[in-house]
Parts: sequence; structure tokens; C-alpha cells
Amino acid sequence: MTWRRTGALRTLALTTFAICLTWVAWPTPATPDDQATEITRLKAEIERINGRLASQSHAMMDVDYHFTNLWFAAQSKNWPLAQFYLNETRSHLRWAVRIVPVRRVPAGEVDLRGLLEAVDGTGLADVGKAISEKNSEAFAGAYRRTLEGCYTCHKASDKPYLRPRIPEQPAAKIINFDPAATWP
Repeated sequence: MTWRRTGALRTLALTTFAICLTWVAWPTPATPDDQATEITRLKAEIERINGRLASQSHAMMDVDYHFTNLWFAAQSKNWPLAQFYLNETRSHLRWAVRIVPVRRVPAGEVDLRGLLEAVDGTGLADVGKAISEKNSEAFAGAYRRTLEGCYTCHKASDKPYLRPRIPEQPAAKIINFDPAATWP
């Protein structure tokens, strides 16, 4: 056989193979019954996943923990620890709002994303500034204003009974807040 004839046979064989492969691998259109079954399966899967997710109240308990410890870290002038707790507070607030971005209340809906943006851009930003400046007096004022912002969100969310306050004791019993500590 000549090279041309061998090349032509090879091309014919590859083309035939590609056509057969396409025919075998081409998906058949789903029937309405198949689609309904798949939708039912996906709904059940979503319900199962939703049952495993944390609730917004769980995320807010973490906010409580971190924001409480933030107060005591700053009162101890442990500024690196205060910065850590501020970062954790912000992170968990964002998590809480991702869980429930819009809360339905009797008067309509409350977009928690906007409220978080306001609290983060004012009170929490001022707390962060006071920490970076290591200014205890500015910190105390910013912390109080942030609590007021938190309460504004609680009231808008139809939960006026959730009244935050300056904490009386740290949430963490195991953390040493002393900035001069060299060992627990």
C-alpha cells in the first residue's frame, strides 16, 4: 500500500470511530419523568444539607463570645488579643448575615446586610481604630456605640428583648488576658 492510501484509510477509520463514539456517548434527552425525579432528589438533598447548617442564633452566640472577650482584652490593654477578638467578631457577624441575609418581620423585611455594613463601617471601625492607637478611652466609647448599633439591629429585626450591655466577666474562662503573661 502506498502512503496516501494508508493515510486515507487511517482518516476514514478515525472518522468512523469518532462518529461511533459520538453516537454512543451522546446523552439521550431526559423525559419529564426523569426531570421530576431529579428535582425531587435535589429538593431532598437541599433539605438534608439545610438540616446540617448552623442557625443564625448559633453564629450570634459566637459573636457574643468574641465581642465579650474583646472588651476584657482591651481593658487589660492586651491590644493584639483585642485585635484578634475584633477580627473574630467581624467574621462571625458576616457568617450570621450569610445565614439569614434578610429577616422577615411583621412590618416586612429587614436587609441585615445593610445593617451589618453600617455597624461595621462605624462602631466596629472605631473600635479597630482605638485598638490600633492603643487608646483605652476611645475604645470604651466606640465599644458602647457599637453595642447601640447592635441593639438597633435587634430592634429592626423585631427582637428588642435582645439588649446587649457592657459585659461583667469574660466569656472565656481559659484565656489569660494579661498582656505581660509569658505562660498561661
